Amino acid sequence: MRSFLVFGVLTFAMTFCGLGDKLKSLSGESGTNTGTSSNSGPSSNSKSGSSSVTTEKPTLSGPQQSILDSAQETAWADQGVSWKLPAGWKKMDVKKEMFNYQSPDNAFLLVNVSAMPDDFPMDTSLKAYYDQAMQQLKNGKYESAKVVEIDGVPGVEFTEAAPEEKDGIRRHQWIGYRTYLGQKQQLNVMTSTSQSKFDKHKDEFQAILYSAKFTK
Repeated sequence: MRSFLVFGVLTFAMTFCGLGDKLKSLSGESGTNTGTSSNSGPSSNSKSGSSSVTTEKPTLSGPQQSILDSAQETAWADQGVSWKLPAGWKKMDVKKEMFNYQSPDNAFLLVNVSAMPDDFPMDTSLKAYYDQAMQQLKNGKYESAKVVEIDGVPGVEFTEAAPEEKDGIRRHQWIGYRTYLGQKQQLNVMTSTSQSKFDKHKDEFQAILYSAKFTK
């Protein structure tokens, strides 16, 4: 069951309503992705660069801040990133480009880093994700959507609307871009669980996402 759920949410993250294929054309299908390393930070050209998009700073409610106050920092050394995770969250699988943790009752933090070609237009891509998210919000597929700059890295944050099925998977996601050790990267951070447990974990999901720290 766990492997099926992880496969499902990762597939959603990669497809994102077909937007991934559209973004490939922005870079002219160029370049072969290379490996990643550590000890750098986001560059200034990862900004959305669009006057029509308002970039917000993370804000936490009192309960969300309380979650972070008692959470434990968990580092991803390969990518120079860390999060604060609540007690009981355990490692599922951590690799060079993948960071997956799980709560005791099957809520998930699923992170994927994708290396992009040197000529990949990060600003344009971020704006495309934003436009797509706003369309999904208008269509009632998303409960919320906005651009949030987390520790200097801007990204599109969105929360899916409740699925029709009681135990359908519901996701809270953030997709951003940075330049890390000279390499352009897409950061895809997803938290998810079944609809029946989503409200229970909603504050945790927000707190985990906004706790991210990127090595400068």
